Amino acid sequence: MERGADGDLLRQHDLCHRHDGRHQSADDAVRADPQRQPLCPVREPSRAHQRPGGAAVQADRNARIHARRTLCAQQAARAAQRADQLVQPAVQPGDVRQQHADGERRLHPGERESRQGRGFEQQQYATQTELKSFGGNAKWGFADNLTLTLDGHHSTSKSTPDNSNGTSATLLSLGAPVIASHSVDFTTGFPQQAITINDVVKGNGNGVLDVGDVGTQVARTITSRQSQRINEGRAQISWDLGEGSRFDFGGNYIDTKMQSSSQQTQQTLGDWGIGDTGVPERIAGDLLTTYCLTCKFDKYNPNSSGSSLTAFRGNAVDLLNIFQPYYLDIDSQLPAGAPRVHQVSGSGNVNDTVREKTWAVFGQLTWAGEIAGRRANLLIGARYERTKSRSTALQAVPTAVIWTADNDFFVQVPSETNLVPGRGGYSNLLPSVDFNIEVVRNVKARVSFGRTLARAPYGNLFATATVQQPPRPVALGGTGGGTAQNPALLPLVSDNFDASIEWYYKPSSFVSVGFFDKRVRNFIGTGITNQNLFGLRDPSSGAAGTLSGTALSQLRNGNFDQSDVNLFTYTALLVQNGGNVAAADATFRANATGTTVNQQFADAISGAVDITAGANDPLLVLAVSQPLNNREGKIHGFEVAWTNFFGDTGFGFAASYTKVDGNVNVDPYADPTVNIFALTGLGDSANGTLIYDKNGLSARIAYNWRAKYLQATNQGEGRNPLFTAAFGTLDANISYDINENIALSLEAINLTSESVRQYGRTKENLVFAQELKPRYLLGARYRF
Repeated sequence: MERGADGDLLRQHDLCHRHDGRHQSADDAVRADPQRQPLCPVREPSRAHQRPGGAAVQADRNARIHARRTLCAQQAARAAQRADQLVQPAVQPGDVRQQHADGERRLHPGERESRQGRGFEQQQYATQTELKSFGGNAKWGFADNLTLTLDGHHSTSKSTPDNSNGTSATLLSLGAPVIASHSVDFTTGFPQQAITINDVVKGNGNGVLDVGDVGTQVARTITSRQSQRINEGRAQISWDLGEGSRFDFGGNYIDTKMQSSSQQTQQTLGDWGIGDTGVPERIAGDLLTTYCLTCKFDKYNPNSSGSSLTAFRGNAVDLLNIFQPYYLDIDSQLPAGAPRVHQVSGSGNVNDTVREKTWAVFGQLTWAGEIAGRRANLLIGARYERTKSRSTALQAVPTAVIWTADNDFFVQVPSETNLVPGRGGYSNLLPSVDFNIEVVRNVKARVSFGRTLARAPYGNLFATATVQQPPRPVALGGTGGGTAQNPALLPLVSDNFDASIEWYYKPSSFVSVGFFDKRVRNFIGTGITNQNLFGLRDPSSGAAGTLSGTALSQLRNGNFDQSDVNLFTYTALLVQNGGNVAAADATFRANATGTTVNQQFADAISGAVDITAGANDPLLVLAVSQPLNNREGKIHGFEVAWTNFFGDTGFGFAASYTKVDGNVNVDPYADPTVNIFALTGLGDSANGTLIYDKNGLSARIAYNWRAKYLQATNQGEGRNPLFTAAFGTLDANISYDINENIALSLEAINLTSESVRQYGRTKENLVFAQELKPRYLLGARYRF
């Protein structure tokens, strides 16, 4: 809404311009940078307000809108990529805080406590974004009351890797296999760890967690590229009917192409057993720094002491430049025929393209006049559009899931790619009516109806599918995951009814109360189905007649623990002995103490044997997550707003509150075996602003608050919801017009250092936490 010169509220419901974007962009941008609102406001990229209303905006504004749109799409893609790296299943014992290259403190899974080891994965992310936008328009008054407007626009954006080694992300796992005991307390809502160490066996034996206790595990790289191109043309004829009335009609065409590619590599260094303690200190000690990671938190309380205070960090790229050739050289010195376990292998290679073309025609009537002596305005129109999309993917199809250690699996992906196609298409009629009348002096009533749509994000239209390895052996309860996209997704369609009363009780001051009701269909949600992908087989099923099944039976009969490490070690011994149960059993018993295998022997076996599924192993059943159009829903609520200025002083305030409700909420205690149906992003909101605006000086202090809301659904095999906790920020900005051409501004965001918190079914089920600091922006503007 904008304040009109005549005291009215102007609503920009421009049917003739389609503010294109993807309906998840705003949420994803805030997810990646919750400290401030996204560049693209929620209502614009959602394309959820394509209804007629108001005079057509100037054609050159169209180019600027679409320039913003392109940048929004790029930001959303980067945010989505970042979110994919940060959003993980609920924190489990062993997960720790990590200090990222950008300086923010986050909590998310990233540390392995496997085999009495504590892990410190080093991560380095860097991308570079470039935006180019060109637009032109022409306007011709070919008759006294007829005007033709032509508008064309071309924009491109691309994001490329910017790490010094040519990657977008480099991740190198370090670990210290010296944990004697480890516990985690989740009751406070923020995991608090207690750790004691014993570095006599695998460390340097000085009783202190230090660099001498550290070894390497696995190194990974991700190289991602994304580009987008938008071409658009529009023609509009405007017929001026006089006295504020007009008729606009025309058409437009948009051709969008978005391409995203990603390549991943993995190299085994000291392996998950951390078999090379002391090597990092010897060859890269100057690149590692010891510091207190948990001390970095200000508002959250890790309650750390002793070894929990110690962490290590270094530049992941610099470390990889040392360790990669070091381990490749070890392989090169092995005798002919010996397994070379330190080679760099590809673990993912995808290239997705989505091409979308939309044709549209529109008509809009604007009428201004009087009814019974009262000023009234009517806007009525419709837009018809047809969209066709084509998705193609060049994907390296996984060939095997390899069991490499007790709870570690590796998805084997070749370098060759296959073409995977997909198509989609739909058409929509979007009618709209907006009417307002001055029922009494300075009091306006409004009522409107419109049908709007929000298109699926490009990432959901990809044709690729991915496999995620099980977190532990399937025989012991592990379930692998997978993702598949849906090129045939339909857009969310909403029929919207709004009614409001606005009282302009003095110049520049008003009070408004509004009610809204939305009937929404084609919700784009996420569903999980248990299925196989690519014909992959399960090496850890425990099924009768398989090596893992034989191992599981022998563990039961021998009264050994049915644990991850025992099952892997026994199965690996069967592999080593060609399936000879007697030989494998004798070796296992000789290296077991009580009911479990000795850890040092288990580490040696895991370093020597990888288990690949055979023809007798069953197909691997995965919990595959896929976007889909699901049920309809109803949303309703109300909003109140009050803006007041104190005479000509320039001082004033503004406040608003929005309440949202409906039948699309989520039950956090729902059955974890049933897909969740709910609309994400719904939540009450409020804001209050103190204002000064006079003589070229404008200043505002605002508090913006948003209640808890649902961020995502069906997370992981438990189909968990993901909530974002209530979040409020105190912001301020001041600007001064030096003259008609030059203005200076200063903006402060999140002055109170509010933190972001996301959790699962309960508040104690923490998934993501991030402490934020104030951000200050200094700007200058020159008007031509």
